[in-house]
Amino acid sequence: MTDFQISSDSVSDFRRDGYLMVPHLLDAAEIAGLQSYAKTDDTIAAESYIRRDSTGTGARLALRNSLNDFCCYTAIVRSKRVAESMSCLLGDEVYHYHHKMILKEPRVGGAWAWHQDYGYWYNFGCLYPDMGSCMIAVDQATQTNGCLQVLRGSHHLGRIDHGTAGEQMGADAERVQAARDHLELVYCEMNAGDAVFFHANLLHRSDHNHSDQPRWSLICCYNTRHNDPVVRNGRHPNYSPLEIWPDEHVRRRLIEAGLHVGRR
Repeated sequence: MTDFQISSDSVSDFRRDGYLMVPHLLDAAEIAGLQSYAKTDDTIAAESYIRRDSTGTGARLALRNSLNDFCCYTAIVRSKRVAESMSCLLGDEVYHYHHKMILKEPRVGGAWAWHQDYGYWYNFGCLYPDMGSCMIAVDQATQTNGCLQVLRGSHHLGRIDHGTAGEQMGADAERVQAARDHLELVYCEMNAGDAVFFHANLLHRSDHNHSDQPRWSLICCYNTRHNDPVVRNGRHPNYSPLEIWPDEHVRRRLIEAGLHVGRR
C-alpha cells in the first residue's frame, strides 16, 4: 500500500484504543517478497533464541538492534508508510529502537504472557512510554495459530509492575485480571501483509500455535526523539536520525528480494 497515509481519525483511534489495524500495509507482491526472503534467511535460524513462558513452552524470536541497508527488514523499518505513520501516531520524530521476527512454528510455537513493552523498556532508561511498534503479519495470523491479543484502551492504565513469567516478563496478574474485567479483549487476526500499530503501554499477549500453519511476524519498534534513553550504550540504541525511504523504493526492494532470495 504505497499510498498509505495516516488520517486524523486514525490518530484519534490510536490514542483512544492504543492500537490501529491497517489491512494490506504490504501489497501481495511485497509480502510475497518478504516471505521468500524471510523463509530462506539462514541468519534468522542462527540468530533466533527461545523465551519460555510459565508452562515451559518456548516462543522463538530473532532480534536486531542495528540496520543493514541490504536487508529486507531494514527496508520495512525505514519505509515511509511505517516510520512516518508511527511518528504521526506518537506525535514526534521516531527512530529505530530495534526490530525482531517472531517465529511461531506449527504445533510448537509458544505463548507470550500478558505484558506491556514499556514494562521491559522502562528498565533500559526510557523515561516516557512514548514508544510504539508496528507488527506486520508475514503469515496469516488467527486465533488458532496464536495471533496477537490486546486489551483495548489499556495503555491509559499507565505502566504496570512486571515480574518474571518463565523466561519472559509478565504484567502483575491481579492488575491484568482487573483490566480484563473492565476492558475489551481483541484478537488481532490478520492476513499476510496486514499490520497493527500499538502503543508501548498496551497490554498484549499471544497463545501457543495449536495449528498446522506457521505464524511469523515482523515487529518494527520505535522510540521518540524526546525519549532518548538516559542510559548510554544500553540494551537498545540511543537516538539517531532514521533515514526514511520512499515506499516505491521499498516496494522494489521487497519484490527484488523475492526474486533473488540468495542475496543477503
